[in-house]
Amino acid sequence: MLSTQTDLSAFMARLEAVAREAGDIAMAYFRPAERTSADVNYKSGGSPVTEADLAVDRFLFEQMASLAPGAGWLSEETADTAERLSRGEVIVVDPIDGTTAFVRGDKRWAVSIALIEQGCPVVGVVHAPALGKTFAARKGGGAFLNGEAIGVSPREELAGARIVSPRDKTEFFEKSAYCFKIAPRAPSLALRLTDVAAGANDLAIASPGARDWDIAAADVILSEAGGLLSEIEGGPLTYNRASSRREMLVAAPRALFNESLALAKAAMKGKP
Repeated sequence: MLSTQTDLSAFMARLEAVAREAGDIAMAYFRPAERTSADVNYKSGGSPVTEADLAVDRFLFEQMASLAPGAGWLSEETADTAERLSRGEVIVVDPIDGTTAFVRGDKRWAVSIALIEQGCPVVGVVHAPALGKTFAARKGGGAFLNGEAIGVSPREELAGARIVSPRDKTEFFEKSAYCFKIAPRAPSLALRLTDVAAGANDLAIASPGARDWDIAAADVILSEAGGLLSEIEGGPLTYNRASSRREMLVAAPRALFNESLALAKAAMKGKP
């Protein structure tokens, strides 16, 4: 276990370097505003997976074998097994979060890597190479964007807040008495969450169906930036469970979180 701040700081620096290398692998296939040069296939549910996803996944698996020996492994692009459940440490990876955006030449995708210890994310990196952004955090050590400290919005009330909404709830929030500003919805959930961490948006709500690899790295970044991420029932998220699927998620600054959670519950019921 990486029990000290010195250990976590060193691990975060190494994880950032690995994430940048992984981003370089993906960028070799990325074509801004054009379709990717990578071969594209589709999973049983219809979501795309490219040769870039698989190349990054292989690279990260190999790197983590030496960087975090003994840790379990959970990745969107690797068949999951129950073996990881017996491990105190687990690496959680999304090789390319926002593959649909990557395929069509939209820059809003990211490599997401987290270290989980005893169910809690303790180090996270979300690297968006096409945007030139690297978010990173370690538990107890603050959150950073390209090496500069970041924090959530200082807003003290929801009225007039900038919100990222699920597609099917946009009308609900547009008609809300809070007079929300509806922000563009990034294809990458990790980037939607880190935008809240950096104060670019005040609040983000995500539909049910996200997976741990979408959120684990962003969770620790958001927490260290002064925010909270929770499912609709509230309370901190735990990781390395048998199921990686999540219910509706709410991300907001701590000062706005309880009100944001109540708002999300109202949105689920369709009642203001």
